Amino acid sequence: MLYPIGIQEFGKIRKNGYVYVDKTALIHKIVQTGSYYFLGRPRRFGKSLLISTLEAYLSGKKELFSGLALEKLEKDWTSYPVLHLDLSGKTYERLEDLDVKMDQHLSRWESRFGLSQRYPMYDARFTDIIDAAYEKTGLPVVVLVDEYDKPIVDNLDKEELCETFRARLAGFYSVLKAQDGKIKFGFLTGITKIGQLNIFSGLNNLEDISMNPLYVDLCGISESDLHAVFGESVRELASANRLSEEECYNRLKTFYDGYHFCENPVGIYNPFSLLNTLKSKRFNEYWYETGTPTFLTKALQQTGYDISTLIDNEVEISRGKLVEVDAYKVNPIPLLYQSGYLTIKDFEPDFGLYRLGFPNREVKNGFLRMQFNFYVSDQAVDSNVLIARLYRALQGGKPEEAMRLLEGLFANQNYQIQGDAEKDFQYAMAIIFELLGQHVQTERQTSNGRIDLVIQNKDYLYVMELKVDGSADEALKQIKVKGYAEPFVADPRKLFKIGLNFSTQNRRIEEWKIEG
Repeated sequence: MLYPIGIQEFGKIRKNGYVYVDKTALIHKIVQTGSYYFLGRPRRFGKSLLISTLEAYLSGKKELFSGLALEKLEKDWTSYPVLHLDLSGKTYERLEDLDVKMDQHLSRWESRFGLSQRYPMYDARFTDIIDAAYEKTGLPVVVLVDEYDKPIVDNLDKEELCETFRARLAGFYSVLKAQDGKIKFGFLTGITKIGQLNIFSGLNNLEDISMNPLYVDLCGISESDLHAVFGESVRELASANRLSEEECYNRLKTFYDGYHFCENPVGIYNPFSLLNTLKSKRFNEYWYETGTPTFLTKALQQTGYDISTLIDNEVEISRGKLVEVDAYKVNPIPLLYQSGYLTIKDFEPDFGLYRLGFPNREVKNGFLRMQFNFYVSDQAVDSNVLIARLYRALQGGKPEEAMRLLEGLFANQNYQIQGDAEKDFQYAMAIIFELLGQHVQTERQTSNGRIDLVIQNKDYLYVMELKVDGSADEALKQIKVKGYAEPFVADPRKLFKIGLNFSTQNRRIEEWKIEG
């Protein structure tokens, strides 16, 4: 089987025999039942392929749909003039970056329809192009925009530049309303929700299908898709990893499934990670390795959000807040959801509340590694090696060895702690231990106070108290006085009490003591 990894052009997939999960019945329904749509999905989720498929369909390329549902559903196969604007694949750091990208597309369209550029403005040129396309072909125009929000999202932390990009694009997109009589169909994709960016002034007939249950699997791969299309591939993957077929399906679900884009839908697999796994026959964190959006790390740094609440818990948010983008400096949860790090776990209709959590293990580990790299930023540290050594030490009941590893780690770092040092140090420790696969609890409530960290595995328990600019003795004393070990008296596992002190002056673990 040929897997179309990194291939976003529908024609190339069909002509060269790559596997294609047939979404064309849904595509036909969209085109036949509406005029303007928006779909928001995380990166690497097949948005560009969807746009390319729409382009092939509405250009009348019937031959590419042989054997697919659309071949029988569509009767006319009209070749409409299609204007495809792709804003992906580029980082927008200056206004000139957008100007060049837009000029490339506009010039190409002007040449195609025999136009000479009359104005420098995006909207004026776009208007002329739609007029010319309509007059030359006698048919209304199709407008497809991939990653409509990329220039804005790249600059969420730069207010002035972000507003300039927004204003330029708002003028361009306003043409969709002004030229409605000459437009057959419009479809836009992106990450952020359209309503909050004030970019489509007056275009109130743009239907947002991002959370519409009818289209949850328009991009991505469902469980039924996996079994129907990739059954043989899963059997080969199972054999290569010495798993039963059932175990292999379960592992795929744990690693890559779990995306929910509305209340009570089927789970969706990340197509990029799934296809990479089936091709390489290795389970890995493929989506995370393609890179973390810089705006996310900046948002998390700016808000000071308590990330420990995400490690073992779900967070609640109303639908109105879930689609907000502009409030990211106060609350990064909407951005984490829209960019794919969180997904809908449950919905409470009486209060209109969504519960969000990590969709799967790949995403959770990716998020934790992103945070690890923020708190411990020295590139000389191989996080995988550190995690493996810490894991072996804690699994073997060797807390002294684990503490020496942590002591060495922080001693060698340009440590990122600023402001509330105790809180940030606690976050860093929680992230490290969660990456170990240990069950970690931060600020565990007891009848007498809150335990900073509780680490549990099959044979051992570690109760840890963290101090900043204090002493290890002080930390151990608090464990005893507050009775933090008492909830585990009947637990058969061996318990270690660990007190640590972090020095803000030296930016390192200055002292630690263990009682077992």
